[in-house]
Amino acid sequence: MELARLKRERAVDAVYSALRQAILSCVFRPGERLHVEELADKLGVSLTPVRQAIQQLAVEGLVEVKPRSGTFVASLSVQDVEETFDLRCALECLAAERAIEKISAKEIRELKQLLRALKRPVRTEKDQKRHEADNLEFHMILLRASGNRRLLEMYEGLNAHIKIARIHAADTDWITRLQDERAEHEAIVAALEKKNKDQLVQAIRKHIFRARDALIAALRQSANQANA
Repeated sequence: MELARLKRERAVDAVYSALRQAILSCVFRPGERLHVEELADKLGVSLTPVRQAIQQLAVEGLVEVKPRSGTFVASLSVQDVEETFDLRCALECLAAERAIEKISAKEIRELKQLLRALKRPVRTEKDQKRHEADNLEFHMILLRASGNRRLLEMYEGLNAHIKIARIHAADTDWITRLQDERAEHEAIVAALEKKNKDQLVQAIRKHIFRARDALIAALRQSANQANA
């Protein structure tokens, strides 16, 4: 009997995944300096995979490598956020145009289940994390229904940048906008059910650009408080 050789995960892939998750879960905050030697020691690896992982994160835009200064978790400017949301809107609208004829009855039911889940009260940090996960899954169902794998990969990369911006903004007013979010999600599902492409694109654009404007306002407020 022959056995297939087992594939071992490369150290650089494991380090990249660990660092990326640490950035997105706010273990490392925007603007924080990353020390290669310290990271290698904590992760129990040599310096080489840490440096290679940081290069990957830099290409993705999640860290900034500044000559003679060091490596820092990326911070997004207002212009960065505007450009990122423009790309997100383009990708999500394209996905919607592809998905509207492909989306299954099961996926529509899943979207409606998420609509109900997203109406639950958000009072604690645990509630907030659950809400964010449900919100992301709502959009990912639409993206996956497009059947375009590369589009999905690009979208996931953009979402990482948006998450960093939200961490940096420390937006505490987002709960007051939940009613708007719910109405926008319901409009998206309604357009999908009717297979009305124009209404669907319009609903997605309204939802994304409202979120963009709120995040930019929070970023500016955070910057003003830091400079006060």
